[in-house]
Amino acid sequence: MITHRTAGVLTSAIAAAVIAIPMHAANATKSPTAGDPIPQIVRQIDSKNIERTIRTLVSFGTRSTLSSQDDPKRGIGAARDWLYSQFQKIAATSGGRMTVELQSFDQEPGRYARIATATKITNVVATLHGSDPDSEKRVYVISGHYDSMCTNVVDAQCDAPGADDDASGVATVLEAARVMAPHRFPATIVFMAVAGEEQGLVGSTYYAEQAKKNGMDIDAMFTNDIVGNTLGGNGVRDRKTIRVFSEGVPSNETPEEARVRRSVGGENDSVSRQLARYIVQVAHEYVPGFRVWMINRRDRYLRGGDHIPFLEQGYPAVRFTEPNEDYHHQHQNVRVEGGVQYGDLPQFTDGPYIARVARVNTAALASLALAPARPREARVITTRLTNDTDLQWAPNSEPYFDHYEIVWRDTTAPTWTHSKAIGKETKYTAPGLSKDNYIFGVRSVGRDGHKSPASFPTPLLRRRPAPKQP
Repeated sequence: MITHRTAGVLTSAIAAAVIAIPMHAANATKSPTAGDPIPQIVRQIDSKNIERTIRTLVSFGTRSTLSSQDDPKRGIGAARDWLYSQFQKIAATSGGRMTVELQSFDQEPGRYARIATATKITNVVATLHGSDPDSEKRVYVISGHYDSMCTNVVDAQCDAPGADDDASGVATVLEAARVMAPHRFPATIVFMAVAGEEQGLVGSTYYAEQAKKNGMDIDAMFTNDIVGNTLGGNGVRDRKTIRVFSEGVPSNETPEEARVRRSVGGENDSVSRQLARYIVQVAHEYVPGFRVWMINRRDRYLRGGDHIPFLEQGYPAVRFTEPNEDYHHQHQNVRVEGGVQYGDLPQFTDGPYIARVARVNTAALASLALAPARPREARVITTRLTNDTDLQWAPNSEPYFDHYEIVWRDTTAPTWTHSKAIGKETKYTAPGLSKDNYIFGVRSVGRDGHKSPASFPTPLLRRRPAPKQP
């Protein structure tokens, strides 16, 4: 038994009741209930639908952002119109809760080196509006990019099938929308296919900037980019793993905020890193046997994805990508050279694998949108030297909120290992658990058992009043 000494008293009873909690208790995102819709939603993911989406997008020949906008059979415009029609069909199953729009804007040359002339960029956006007035403004975004490229990114005429990069991600988004649209969620979910990714994250940058300008509360963003190939260029085939990239120190953090984070060892506890932990936990519960591999980086070397503009605007965001990439089938002209097939062709994607990736995405999105909001203004009180840890946070007023949980782990542990339900109080003292020795978090729990991601508490220094002047 682990014991702690506080004020000279050995608190073994506290250690037994609080510290020795099984690891799975902290990793569980909810307590199972008969009315949980997520198992049914996950089961409805269909790999055949995903394969059809990929082959349809490939059939447009090229989806270069610089290709034809008005050819009904070839180019980015044909892909845009087909996606819009598919989202509209899905919206028809939502009971009026889903709306679909084309978010278009003219990108002038100058900002992006890969756009030499004024180009129309269009994001296809389907919004499943939240059903609870207290939660509908909280938004969760899932995206893939529907543009593609050849070896030369500004070649608008070459065949650019883009099956893995990124028809696989768009197919994931479309299938998630299909299975989620008939269901009600308190919070709002946005399903998005963006353009201009290969030209410099153009479409996602516009969406993120407009979201910030309009005060959108985006509580999490997933981008699915290159999630379809299971045989890597290294010869390794892996059908049971998806990587999730998340940044540590936030991209938009101020120097003062970064200084505080360094002082308390919070480099591994950004909101995006908490989101990645949450996805790991949800996958463990709803998609057993499929591994979410947390990669503690913003993205891969020499590459970037559509989550980055959201990070730069201060929104939590992560990237899903297959574990072993084959660069013969990314950003390559279709050809056979030296007996090797080059090009991003559909035969190099794996429909059942993408379906598993879609199940992880869908389960995590649904769990987030069903749970209460994560606690705001979480603080650790640092006014006294003690082996206890004093925590506080702002109250949750959502009607389906039930209670809070405290979670903690060793400073070197990748995920939460311990948890304790504490009721509805917005203050808690963890007896015998020193803030010097553990990383703490607090999360909200709904009446149906769904839990929010954990919020990392930052120090709150309560200054003593200045002495009165004589």
